[in-house]
This record gives sequence, structure tokens and C-alpha cells, in this order.
Amino acid sequence: MLERFAEADVLVVDDNRANVALLSAILERAGLRNVRTYTDSREAVAGLAQRPDLALVDLHMPHLDGYAVLERIVERAAGSYLPALVLTADVSAEAMRRALASGAHDFVTKPFDATEVVLRVRNLLQTNALQKQLRLHNRWLRSKVDEQRAHTEAERGERSQQEARIRRVLDERALNVVYQPVADVQTGRVVGVEALARFSGELARTPDVWFAEADRVGLGVELQLLAIEQALTALDSLPPGVLLGVNLTPSVLLDRSHRLAALTEPVLDRLVLELTEQVPVEDYDALNAAVEPLRKGGARLAVDDTGAGYAGLQHLVALAPDVVKLDLSLTRGVDRDPARRALASALVQFGSDTGSGVLAEGVETAAELDSLRDLAVPWAQGYLIARPLPLDEVLRFCHGDGAPGRAPG
Repeated sequence: MLERFAEADVLVVDDNRANVALLSAILERAGLRNVRTYTDSREAVAGLAQRPDLALVDLHMPHLDGYAVLERIVERAAGSYLPALVLTADVSAEAMRRALASGAHDFVTKPFDATEVVLRVRNLLQTNALQKQLRLHNRWLRSKVDEQRAHTEAERGERSQQEARIRRVLDERALNVVYQPVADVQTGRVVGVEALARFSGELARTPDVWFAEADRVGLGVELQLLAIEQALTALDSLPPGVLLGVNLTPSVLLDRSHRLAALTEPVLDRLVLELTEQVPVEDYDALNAAVEPLRKGGARLAVDDTGAGYAGLQHLVALAPDVVKLDLSLTRGVDRDPARRALASALVQFGSDTGSGVLAEGVETAAELDSLRDLAVPWAQGYLIARPLPLDEVLRFCHGDGAPGRAPG
């Protein structure tokens, strides 16, 4: 009956040797292997140092009576569960009250019935096992809470560092802009430049990492607006007719401060708003309403990375962009892949039907450029045309030969 608790450590304390022997025999026959017996209550108290799973205690003993032993058991338990079963011939209400007050959990009266003793021992051992499981689970929960607290504190500290980094960039305007030319595929003439942010400092990280970090700390719009502001300083230097493309997310267009609305018509007439997208647009009506005044002022809307991420057909239909930028994943190898050629051709036809132009990004080989020319893609951008350049170099490029496939002479 007690086999499942065979390894339980059970203490028996009674000054009557016959009672101790009988109880030990009953418990061992029921399946217990570790029954420690004491006829001297002082030795039993010392034995509590090896914390037992259950103590069977007589009440009336010399030296230390059962009430004192129970009190020592409570002290040893230190607030946790260490069950005590009282064995006594004293069935008075006062004895039971005092035993309960001293820490007893159950009673067996003498002379005792073997079956009753085994059942009560089983119940207390089962309760003790459940208490142990609960303590282990609570410790596990506390460890998880501590881990989560430490993780949260680490995240809070990391977020604080991230915010400090972004605010330092904003306060010190520690952001440079380079410009990558866009060429007319047929003539090689530079028709525009795309402004690209560059960051310096102790952290060598790509711009997308900086902007993603700014988004995480709620400063994404501020950082994008700084990049746009820095880019716009090139307009006075760029040759007439050369457009300036700036990257921005819908969050900038939907920003309640409407800082882009302050741009004047001469600036807007040379501006291409290149809409980049990391998450789906949830409200195209709101986005169109936000961009409409800028487009009326002369700004052109480009959908960036078409064919990648969320910039798919829904963008083209819902936003009716002026420029469709074919993602480099579709441009690369367009001379060798019929599927890429078919998609590029379909977008050119879409542009012809809707008044949009197609700009192929990531052009790196002459074969790709020739294939795009055959497909009547009007504009191209990529390392074959030119790498992103500082303003003074891009100005020299604009005033030079600028033919696709080679640096200007």
C-alpha cells in the first residue's frame, strides 16, 4: 500500500520500545524502506536534521514530550510542509487542541489499528509529495520570473542604449547622404539620383539596421525626415531636370506633423517619393489622401522593391504610382531567365497602360542592361551605371558622358 513511497524517510518517536518495533514492522510490511525509530525524544530531535518526509510522534514521553518535538518539527520545516502524525492514548480535547497548536497534522489513538496507521501515513506522504511538487513548481516559476525580469531589464537597458544612439544621430545630424544615378536606358542620360543615407561612428552598420532600430524606439519617422532633409540640400546643385528620389515609409506620409506638406512646389516638382514597405499597408485610402497634396504639387510617387516583400500588385493598383521600381531580385539574371523577362515585360505594358514608368534596380551586367533595353524598360539603376557617390562626384557624373555600362568620360 505504501510501495510508491518506498524511499520516503519516516521518523517514529515513542518511548515504548514495543510500540516502536510494532510501528516499524507495520510500515515496512506496507512497503517503506527507510523507517528511523527513536525511543529517546532528544535523539529524535537531533535526527530532524536529516529532514524526514513524515514524523510519527508520541505525546507523553520523558525529557522532551511530544508537544516539544512537534514544535521542533515546525522549526525544522521553516514554513514548508513537514507532516506530523500524533500517536497517543490521551484522547482528551485539551491534548488534541494542544497537539494541533504545536503542529500536528493527524492523530492515531492507542491501541492503534495497523490498517488505519498505514492509511493515515499514506495520506500524509501523498500530501507531502504534492507539497514537494508544488515547491519545485514554485521554484521553477520564480526562476522563470527572475529570468523574465532580467530579460526585461536587459531589453529596457538595450532599448535605452538604442534610443540614445538614435537621438545622438538626430541631435548631431550625424547622417550623410550619397546619391546613386538613374540613367535613361536608351540614351544613357542621367535622369535622376536616389538619395541614400549613410551613418558613421563606432558602429559599422548598414542603413537598414539604423532605420529598423529607430522604428523600434519610436524615432523612425524622425530619422527618415532627417535623411530627407539632408538629401534635399542637393537640389540646388543638381543639373536642371535631374530628379531626386528619397526613400520613405507610409508612416512618414501619415505622420500627424505633416512636415512634408511644408515643401514648396519647386522642390516637389523635382522630387520622387520612393515608398518602401516592411509591413502591409492597412489603409490605402488614408495613404492616398496623405500623398495627394504632394503629388498635386508636382512630386512623383514610386513604389520601391516591386516583386519583393509586400510591394506587390496591390500596391500598383491601389496607389497608381508614377514609377514602378523593379526589385533587383527580378532584375538580376533577367537576360537568362524567361520568367524574369516575362514579368519585366508585363510591368512595362502595365506602365504603358497606366502612365507609370518602370525603373530596373540592381543592374550589374551589360547583358542585363541590353535585355532591359530590348524590353523597353525606360530607366535603370545599379552598379553597372554607377555606385552611390558623394554629391561632388555625382555632379561630375551628371555632367559627364553618363552612358550606361561605363563611367562617364
